[in-house]
Amino acid sequence: MAKFETVLKDRTFDEWVKRLEDGIVNGSVTASLEDKSDFVSADGNSRVSVRVFERYSMAGGNRLSLNLTVFQDETGEIRLSAIASGGSNAMFFKINTWGEEAFLARIQELL
Repeated sequence: MAKFETVLKDRTFDEWVKRLEDGIVNGSVTASLEDKSDFVSADGNSRVSVRVFERYSMAGGNRLSLNLTVFQDETGEIRLSAIASGGSNAMFFKINTWGEEAFLARIQELL
C-alpha cells in the first residue's frame, strides 16, 4: 500500500474533484472509475468526495486500486488523501509496490 496526502489550493472543491477524476481516467488506457460517493453536511459547510479507481499494472502484472478522498472543512480548507493498493503478487508479503507508486505519481502530476 502506498499513501499520499496534501492540502489542495488554488481551485474550488468541485474543480479539484473533476480534475483528479478526469486526470486519472484519462491518464491510463486501463484506468476506470469503479464507484464514487459524495456527502455534504446539513449546513453545507463541509463536504467529502470519495472515488475508487482501478487500473492494470504492467510492472506487477496485476490490477491496482486507488482510493481518493477529498475533504473540505467548514473553514474552506481542502484536503486530499490518496491510497493505492493491490500492486503485489506475493501471498504473505509485498514483493513490489511499483504499480502503486506509479498510480500515486499520477496524482502528484495533476497537482
